[in-house]
Formats: sequence, structure tokens, C-alpha cells
Amino acid sequence: MTALVDATIEQVDALGALTDMLVEVERTIGQMQAVRDGVLATASRLAMQVADEAGHEDFGDLTIRTVAAELGAALRVSDRTVQRRMAEASYLVERFPRVWQAQGAGRISAGHARVIVEAGEHLDDPAGRDAYSEQIIGFAETESPNRVGRMARRVAERFESRSLDDRHKDARAKRRVWVRDRPDGMAELGVFGPAALIHGAFDRITAMGRALQAGPSSPGASFGPAASGASAADPEPASDTRTLDEVRCDLALDVLLTGAPAGHDTPDGLLAAITATVSVTVPALSLAGVDSTPAELNGRCPIDLSTAKALAGAASGWDRVLTHPITAGVLAVDRYRPSADLRRHLQARDQRCRFPGCGMPARDSDLDHTVDHALGGATTHANLGALCRRHHVLKHHTPWHVEHLEGGVYSWTSPTGQVYIDRPPPVNTVTFTEDPEPEPPF
Repeated sequence: MTALVDATIEQVDALGALTDMLVEVERTIGQMQAVRDGVLATASRLAMQVADEAGHEDFGDLTIRTVAAELGAALRVSDRTVQRRMAEASYLVERFPRVWQAQGAGRISAGHARVIVEAGEHLDDPAGRDAYSEQIIGFAETESPNRVGRMARRVAERFESRSLDDRHKDARAKRRVWVRDRPDGMAELGVFGPAALIHGAFDRITAMGRALQAGPSSPGASFGPAASGASAADPEPASDTRTLDEVRCDLALDVLLTGAPAGHDTPDGLLAAITATVSVTVPALSLAGVDSTPAELNGRCPIDLSTAKALAGAASGWDRVLTHPITAGVLAVDRYRPSADLRRHLQARDQRCRFPGCGMPARDSDLDHTVDHALGGATTHANLGALCRRHHVLKHHTPWHVEHLEGGVYSWTSPTGQVYIDRPPPVNTVTFTEDPEPEPPF
């Protein structure tokens, strides 16, 4: 054991006091940011009022510039920056007043407000935006912004006037690739395209990178001197010290420039043979064409039903997720082809790491025994859950303590005695995936 195990009572109390102080400071900052947004939105309305009364033909643009210049000069900030902030503040205050008020009351942070607004930006009906805001604010009061963003996109779909399929057709017309130069001889390459393809490409590059890092000892991998053109008589090459991010970047550029991972692969093409794996959930009635509730990709974002149906038709098997009719909690998972039912059940139930605030997908996390298997913990859904490697280590090597309650609810107790409840997200869908790679140990 490490970390705070050896801390004195006074030191733990000091940490508790600092935690309480930081929470209050962050709440105050969020409230003051809401006040600032209110001032900026009022300044924007004032500019538009002056323009309307004067009958300006430029729709108030010069008036807004004038006001932004006045505020910018006083703040010693670029007037362009102030004008952008005025526009963002007006958007929040006028289109999502409930969200702005919740931030001003200290119920949510500016980060929460930002992801709620982003997820609901396509909601044109004021009543729909209001209902959406009210529903998601309650969720945001107990969750991190990254989790709120995912849930907000899901909730916003219920109030959309246009189907996701129609909006996706329009959005596809905006797909593009761009380059942005950065300092020190570096540059960024960005791609904006369909979510299923982007996530699939990222998954493939990640799988190739992990196989490359695993080296010759990993099953199905053989990356040695042949990969660099050296002969068997050459000395053993130095171990690869690149991080996964570095390897992913090198592989992506390798594939884009040559059409294959030519600079990394073996003569047998083991890396090139790796394919992408994506997991999509879609309501059974939508899959059957009875309903139009959108599908969801890897628990991250909604995708159009046309893409989901195409993936479903090409999948080698799919999971049926049975949920509670009221809470939407996962009750059971089965599959029409035999496989690791328990693992799929837990991935369907948890969807992401079960530490409070963490958004790491369950499929990229460890399956952890809440009560250690070595201490008699059972290998069942009531004693297993997804923990990313960071929080898996935190659970085992620090004073953080977790208890597995009924219904997959986790109760975490911090070193200072604070208790945080983490509930599995609701699921009302069918999940289908390509056959997974060999499963890692728990």
C-alpha cells in the first residue's frame, strides 16, 4: 500500500478541509462566470436595441463591434475576443436560461453548462429546449461534464424536431480534412467525418499500436528485426520507448503515406491484418423499423440508424440487453452465438469506468473484483465491474474503498471519509459488436 496510508489524522483532516474549500471556490467561480455572462448578454442586447432604434441596415454589426471595443479597451482584451464572448453569453442566456440560472445558483459548473448547450444546439423549439434543460440539469448536479455530455446528447434526441438520419445527411456534406501549423516544426492533421468511421479508424490504429508495443511475446504478434529490415544475425534492437500516443501518430502517418504500416509491419503483414472494432447500441424497435430512436456508438455519441443497420447486418453476432422497465438498468444479456456472456453483461451494464467522474469506456477498462478473488470474492456480476487502469490501481493501492451495492451501484469512500455513489447509466438498447479479440485476464 502507498499514497495516504501513512498519513496522520491531522493530515487527512487537512485534506478534507482543502477539499471542502476547493469545492466552494469552484462553485463561486462558476457563479461569477454566470454573472459575467449575464453582463455580456445585456451588453449585446443593448447594442441590438440601439441598432434597432436607429434602423441600422447592417443588423447591428457595427454597433456590436463598438460595444465590444468599449468593453475590450476597459478590460485590456481584444475586442474580437469580447465580441465572441458576447455572442456565446447571449446564446446561453437567451436560448438556455435554465442552464444559465442553474450555473448562477452554483448547481452546475461552467463546464457542465458548456456541454449541455453544445448537445442541445440543434433544438429550435423553446419549449423543447426548456424541457431538455430541466431534465439534464438534474443529472448534471451529480456527474462530471464528460458523462453529462454523453447523456445530454442522448436526452437531446428526444426533443429534436428532425431525425438524426436527416441531420446526418446534411452534416456529411461538411466532412473535411485540414492542417494547422504548430510551433517547433510540428503540425496538426484533423479529420471531420462520420462518427462510426472516425472511431473505427482510431480503434484500428490503437489496436495496431498496442500490438506493436506488446512485441514478439504477444499472441499473434511477431515484431522483431524483420520489421526494420535487419537480418537475424543483427544484434537485438533496442526496446521501443515510444508512448502509445507516439506510436499511434507514427502508424497513422505511415498508413496515410504508404497505404499500409510499411515502416512498422512484419513481412507477414500482421499489423495490416488488424481490423477496427466498434460497438453500437440500437433499440430493438428501431432496428426493426418500428421506432426512430437513434443508435449510439461506443456509449459516446448518437449515430444515424442507416449506419447502425448496415453495421448490424454485417456483424457476426449481437447481444440482447434486457432492461428494467422503470429504471432501465441492465438485468441480463444473452447472445445468439456463444461467447463470454458475463463480460458482455458487465460492459453493457457499466458502459464506462465505475469511478466517479471517469468516462473511460468499459471495453477499454479492466474487469475488477470488488472483493478480491484471492480473498474469496466471487466472479459474478455482483462482484465485478469495469475500472480503467488508473482507477483500478487507485482502488488497490490507496485508502480509497469501494463497496458493490445492489443493482450494480458502487459506493466509493475517499481517504477523508467522503462517500460518492456511482450508478450504472440506463440502457434501453440492443448491442452488437464484431467478435472481440482474445480477452485479457481480469
